[in-house]
Amino acid sequence: MKTTSRYLGGWLLCAAVAVLPACAVLQPVETAQKMLGAPEDAVKATFGTPTDVYHLAGGTTRWIYSRQPLGYQAYAADFDAAGKLTGFRQMLTNAEIYQARVDVWTKRDVEEHFGKPREPVQYFPLMRREVWSYRYRQDGMLSSLFNCYFDDQGVLRQVQITLDPLGGDSSRSK
Repeated sequence: MKTTSRYLGGWLLCAAVAVLPACAVLQPVETAQKMLGAPEDAVKATFGTPTDVYHLAGGTTRWIYSRQPLGYQAYAADFDAAGKLTGFRQMLTNAEIYQARVDVWTKRDVEEHFGKPREPVQYFPLMRREVWSYRYRQDGMLSSLFNCYFDDQGVLRQVQITLDPLGGDSSRSK
């Protein structure tokens, strides 16, 4: 009987250890909120290597975890100058997208906010505009593309939200 309970206890421990990384993948914001104040190494151990790293003003750093081009998320992990996690959020939401400032932001600003574009960059010669696109769920539901139009100097001149030509269902939003 003791042997059975020892194996059962070991199995339960293994199952719990296997589920922890799944929580980070399935509920990254909730998982990260519990880690606020944790060092960069702990965040990397939980979420893996970021897709993009940016050094921001004031000595802060932002890691982007992008699920682009076919996913709808780009998560930002912000660290203070001491390398401690201060925030973690999904960047491809209406609230974040509406922060983009036409005629003010540059390619660098867009990249620091949403990560590098993973969709092919397009150039429209008649408009003289380069376009970066990011998949996201408009209002959390509608499969959409957030398009950023830059002039030849790299200044954001227009933003546009269009339907995602690939469509998609809510199972891709997870």
